[in-house]
Amino acid sequence: MEEQMVSLPRLNEKAPDFDAPTTAGQRSLSDYKGKWLILFSHPADFTPVCTTEFVAFAEIYPELQKRDVELLGLSIDSIYSHIAWERRIEEKLGVKIPFPIIADLTMEVAKAYGMVHPGASNTQAVRAVFIIDPDQKLRAMVYYPLSNGRNMDEILRLMDALQTSDKEKVATPANWRPGEKVIVPPPTTAEAADERMTEGYECIDWFLCKKEL
Repeated sequence: MEEQMVSLPRLNEKAPDFDAPTTAGQRSLSDYKGKWLILFSHPADFTPVCTTEFVAFAEIYPELQKRDVELLGLSIDSIYSHIAWERRIEEKLGVKIPFPIIADLTMEVAKAYGMVHPGASNTQAVRAVFIIDPDQKLRAMVYYPLSNGRNMDEILRLMDALQTSDKEKVATPANWRPGEKVIVPPPTTAEAADERMTEGYECIDWFLCKKEL
């Protein structure tokens, strides 16, 4: 049997629209216009790795709000399952889930975002993270296997990097953290390349120069 291809959204294009039931009522992509949104999927309610992730997402939610970022979860489970699972997490772990969860029983949202990978499962959404900017363009996508939970420090770091790049018109190097030097966009002409080394930046070469913010 020919393997089904997964259609994936593309970076820097408009994120796929949706209008879906959640644990906080009906939500659509347009509800988040003007804010950053992290839309993330999990394979199933009442599963061990997902439970640890939801606790971790709840813990970083205040930090995300400081950055004007909203969270929206998703799985191919019912509203009733989501509510029961949220209540169990609060009862057993003392953590209240402060963000909505989409009930995507039809898999419509999951398929639009390429969250269902037949090689992993035909009935569950893999662990995917989509960062959508205030103009509702998709800015980052990260996928994880069913067996491994996500790193919340990296999600916060990536948010900081994206917001810094947008605000300052710079790039960020590997492992960059707020407060560290950023990368100046490289010259695009031979003349500008000649001048770059004299412009006062910390340069390894004409194409790789850093500066403090």
